[in-house]
Amino acid sequence: MSSHTHVTQSGRPPSLAAKLARVDWLLLVMTGAIAVAGTATLYSVAGGSFEPWAERHALRYLVGTLLVLIMALVPPRIWLALAYPVYAVVLLALALVPLIGTEVLGARRWITIGGSLTVQPSELMKIALVVALARYYQWLPAARVSRMAWIAPPALMIVLPIVLTLRQPDLGTAALFAMLGATMMFLAGVSWLYFAAGAAGLLIAFPVAWNSLHAYQQRRIEVFLDPDKDPLGAGYHITQSKIALGSGGVEGKGFMQGSQSQLDFLPEKHTDFAFTMFGEEWGFVGAMALVVLYGAMLAKILASALKAESQYARLVTAGAGLTLFIYVFINIAMVSGLVPVVGVPLPLLSYGGSAMMSMMAVLGLAMSAGVHGRDTPRRGDLGPWW
Repeated sequence: MSSHTHVTQSGRPPSLAAKLARVDWLLLVMTGAIAVAGTATLYSVAGGSFEPWAERHALRYLVGTLLVLIMALVPPRIWLALAYPVYAVVLLALALVPLIGTEVLGARRWITIGGSLTVQPSELMKIALVVALARYYQWLPAARVSRMAWIAPPALMIVLPIVLTLRQPDLGTAALFAMLGATMMFLAGVSWLYFAAGAAGLLIAFPVAWNSLHAYQQRRIEVFLDPDKDPLGAGYHITQSKIALGSGGVEGKGFMQGSQSQLDFLPEKHTDFAFTMFGEEWGFVGAMALVVLYGAMLAKILASALKAESQYARLVTAGAGLTLFIYVFINIAMVSGLVPVVGVPLPLLSYGGSAMMSMMAVLGLAMSAGVHGRDTPRRGDLGPWW
């Protein structure tokens, strides 16, 4: 195993203090600002109480920040070595969900460990998929990237968690896996012709895919196209969300003053519809400020990806940015009525332990490349790509 450790001018590896100085502290400040907004929103959801959501949300963010720092200080080549084992373990957990998972609101997506700790394997798979695909393409020669034989393995890595997630059922997360995986393959250099062929195939297979959806999933799409079709049933969520966002106006109704949310017209306001709650209280100005903050985070992550010195570091960092973008885009589009309601939380704002930790872990992986500079995985560190 060869060593390519980045050293200081004195010839010694950088100290802990030097590594901490290279941490993207501004990015952490941005995550903290959103987490504070999330804590305030959850405090308002509970009618002016830190229990049961706001306090846990804040504590999870603090633990998540520690996780970011720990992961950022670990060299990328260590994460490279763990990529496939982590993917295999999380995939096994996904497969076990239908057998030993905990059912909530008709969906079986969580595994309870030790009687108190609840883990959602589909959230962890977002991290596992990013690092596994990045490792696959780290040493794959550019001439082979678009050959069919070399496309099959990463395609299988993407399809397996999609199939297992659809069994839970969780259409939103399955769609997220598809978008994340396909975009990472594209960034790795796979020809656009494959994606065009895939899109054409989806259109042709749409009738079969429609018949394979659960009745409630079909209903969601029908109501998405016409919410007034069932305003008190399947269309209730999106109708109330639009009313709440509209009632917030330009400047909002004020903290804890939202009528739709405080009078319990707005459902799932601590999870999927937290952005709606925030928008009603702080208005268009507050909502746009939050969107701009997410955009600034995305810009910093993608800028780091462009500076990365290895294919693995580039793809992992870009994967972190893609994960953030897809989460934010789907959630905000969902609560605005632009896409069907699929149950995707808003990072750092919505309540949810697994979602919080998975997002912070992805950010830690992204920071690792910047912290260690040239100490990045290279050919020979772990042998060939396989």
